[in-house]
Amino acid sequence: MSAVILKYSHGMLIIKGEVPPFAFAKYDQKTQAFRCEAIYYRSVKETLEAKGFEVLDEALERQSFKSFTHTIKLREYQEEAYTRWISAGKRGVIVFPTGAGKTAVAIHAISELSKPTLVVVPTLDLVSQWEGLLKSFGAEVSVLGGGRKEVGSLTVTTYDSASIHYEELGNKFELLVFDEVHHLPAPVFSRIALGSLAPYRMGLTATPEREDGLHSLLPFLVGPVVHSASHEELAGKYLSEYETEVVKVKLSQKEREQYDALMEVYRSTLKKYNIRLRSPAEFQRLVVLSGTNREIRKALLARTEAQKIAFNASGKIEVLRALLERFRGEKVIVFTQFNELVERISREFLIPSITHSTPKDEREEILRRFKEGVYRCIVTSKVLDEGVDVPDASVGIILSGTGSKREYVQRLGRLLRKKDGKVARLIEVVSSGTLEVSTASRRRRVG
Repeated sequence: MSAVILKYSHGMLIIKGEVPPFAFAKYDQKTQAFRCEAIYYRSVKETLEAKGFEVLDEALERQSFKSFTHTIKLREYQEEAYTRWISAGKRGVIVFPTGAGKTAVAIHAISELSKPTLVVVPTLDLVSQWEGLLKSFGAEVSVLGGGRKEVGSLTVTTYDSASIHYEELGNKFELLVFDEVHHLPAPVFSRIALGSLAPYRMGLTATPEREDGLHSLLPFLVGPVVHSASHEELAGKYLSEYETEVVKVKLSQKEREQYDALMEVYRSTLKKYNIRLRSPAEFQRLVVLSGTNREIRKALLARTEAQKIAFNASGKIEVLRALLERFRGEKVIVFTQFNELVERISREFLIPSITHSTPKDEREEILRRFKEGVYRCIVTSKVLDEGVDVPDASVGIILSGTGSKREYVQRLGRLLRKKDGKVARLIEVVSSGTLEVSTASRRRRVG
């Protein structure tokens, strides 16, 4: 039996030799070799070896890895997650709430395996956090992204950079760690996993589900969910106890008239075209249809304007005033959907604000002062939902937001750092008799 040669080329695995057919591989007459996406490398190699083939592996670029030892003491549930990941063949997704220490499990895995590793994260802030933490344990860390173009045996990068350079990275690593792995199934990012030979893979997230349903790809791209822990399971012992509350406000007469008029435009159009919306997928189809139907586009714009009225209702400002008085002395984060409301609250209550347009240095200064207690309250739009290390707070006030379970879990997680005697509170302020009631109900389904 002649030897089989494995090679790598631009995100593809090349299989040269007389081999049994693989359902996922195509034969290329020009090169007289089978070709498939690099993700199949482990399966191909294990299958060939099990059938007695001699395999000459020229695909994976062997890099030396400088071992390091971390000083993190894993909690019981973190140990269990790591053990289950090992048992699953060193592949799989770990689902922990924000603040429960997903990163600790990954660092433990990187240290224990001591294999060339690529860590992929959604933001440059997280790149800096990962780099700093790994270096604190003596690890040699390279960074790809944010103007840096280093690729070493332990590299931290963003999804954007990894997607751009996936063909160059695909044969250099044996372990992939995807932080906030729910980003990975997006078509532009999934090629990072598809084009990599890495036999070992770990995904980290608080909520793997995506509204577009693409999370169904995660078992193939990374592995199945191997361990999951909820806020409820960890509250009290590992995370702070917490309470949630919903406060409903009425629209003013003017707001109600405007809201009802806009929603009538929306509902009458749906009725005219006999459209019923029973799922997010059906709503997405309506959005696509609006690209060619002017009347439906007008109806969707009316719905958006109605939603803005509900989200930014004037009554919410007075409720916020009462809540800030009620929690005077506590550290409070106010969350909103739109920047206009952020700016209004910042001006009216003299509260520091953070939005996507806030310069990085200014944002870091605000968060530093919030951590030190100089500021007792900050107001933000979606920018603090993910990928930013937010100091401990005890009260969160959601004035508006989407129906995303992930957004809700991330915001709740900002409050749950353990502290003796602490009971965190997450309060939602919702405009009654509007679409916001069902929006808030959808995001609270965190079970």
